[in-house]
Amino acid sequence: MTEPVTVFATSRPRRATLWRRFGAHPGAVAGSMVFALICIAVLIGPMIWGIDPAQIDIGAKNQGASLTHPLGTDQLGRDLLAALLAGGRVSLLVGVVAMALALCLGALIGVIAGMSRRWDAPLMRLTDLCLSLPLLPLLLVAIMLWRDSLRAQFGAELGIFLLIVGVIGLTSWMQTARIVRGSVLALREHQFVMAATALGTQPFAMIRRHILPNVLSPVLVSATLGIGHAILTESALSFLGLGFPSDVPTWGRLLFDGTNYMTLTPSRVIWPGLAISLTVLSVNYIGDGLRDALDPRWQRRW
Repeated sequence: MTEPVTVFATSRPRRATLWRRFGAHPGAVAGSMVFALICIAVLIGPMIWGIDPAQIDIGAKNQGASLTHPLGTDQLGRDLLAALLAGGRVSLLVGVVAMALALCLGALIGVIAGMSRRWDAPLMRLTDLCLSLPLLPLLLVAIMLWRDSLRAQFGAELGIFLLIVGVIGLTSWMQTARIVRGSVLALREHQFVMAATALGTQPFAMIRRHILPNVLSPVLVSATLGIGHAILTESALSFLGLGFPSDVPTWGRLLFDGTNYMTLTPSRVIWPGLAISLTVLSVNYIGDGLRDALDPRWQRRW
């Protein structure tokens, strides 16, 4: 029986080759360094910079950069550096959880559509239907419908977090589903899959042993790009005033709050905007590097 062609191999030499390909991509290396610095800053920064982002000091309102407040203060005298660090945690958490939800849903639908001829057409028509919907108005309607009920049931912060993550994840799975379905359809034509089918391998075992390991590479690339998309969507919702409440700082919320003070303290929109742009750009470069490193067409060059 022909051995499975595992794209994401687990052997040490193969991992070393993948890392070498990834390291040869300058954008991916730079993106990884920037993203690592951002993650370290938002995770460890609040422990070092111990100012409470919700602490109000009216006497220090609308100040510029100084040693006391390196990024300045807002109209209530709250420290912008502390808010930026705390907001980064929320924004990154929203991006990772929403991406995980979209990835699981998209991979499930893609695998079922690729493996089952009966469900292929209905699931792909559902995917095409979801892709054709205007997502931003749909997100706004969903938030307006369920925001109050989730707030009442889970509290203001957790309720909005679940709502934001849910609506982003449930409207971002379509690209992953199409990528996974295409990969599964291609794998079905390989000899090792046909041999496993002839030997009577059960569908669940077939998916677990032969299908999922070989679709990991496009799923990983889709995951990295999905984080940036989720962060941008959350920022857009917060910028429209439909995201987290004002006492929960996120990068999008800080950007929204700073628009009314752009002429007085422009740093209030510059720093959150820069944080969003750097995070999304670095994640996209990491995705490009992973795509090149996992591309089988590059195997002959290494």
